[in-house]
Order: sequence, then C-alpha cells, then structure tokens
Amino acid sequence: MTDPKTETIPDIRTASMAMSPDDIRNAEAAAFRRLLSHLAARPDVQNIELMNLAGFCRNCLANWYRDAATEAGHPIDKDAARLHVYGMPYEEWRALNQREATDDQKQAFERNRPQE
Repeated sequence: MTDPKTETIPDIRTASMAMSPDDIRNAEAAAFRRLLSHLAARPDVQNIELMNLAGFCRNCLANWYRDAATEAGHPIDKDAARLHVYGMPYEEWRALNQREATDDQKQAFERNRPQE
C-alpha cells in the first residue's frame, strides 16, 4: 500500500491542458471543498459506512487537514480540524446525525480496520 503523503502524483501537465503548479493546487483545493460540501449534504452517510467502503471517513479527512495545516506551519487542534470538516462541532454533528452501528457494520470495520 502506498503512502498518500509521499505517493507520486502523475504529472497532469502532460495531458491535453497544461496546468501550472498553482493551477493544480487550486484544482485540488476546489475538489476538497466540493467533497466537504457533498459530505455535508449527506449526513445520512455514516462514518463507519465510509470506512467500510472507502477506507476513510470524515474524521480521517479532519486528521489529514490538521496534518497539512501543521506541515504548512499553521498547527491546529483536532477540534478545529473537525469543525472545518463537519461544519459544526463534532459532538453536535454526532448528536444530530450519528446512528448506532449495526453488528454487521462493526464486524466489517474490524475486518477492514486500517493498520497504523
């Protein structure tokens, strides 16, 4: 399994449209914002479902956001990162949206749990 932080991203400038590094970064940032918007519109999709199907969830996105901010010299705490991803305090989101995971979901998570 590759490490997404060090994985080489294909040089898309060799495609039909040339993109500068700034254009690439801006497009990636826009895609991230669109993903957050999509997830905000779908609170019915539970984090455990995301983990079981895709191997990441909203909490993972918050952790990656926090890591990126820290690497850029702007350290933020876990709560601030989750606020950015969830659009509200995490505990509030949980109270409004999180359902108890089913036994099947819990078993699938244990089988597929990311190894740290």
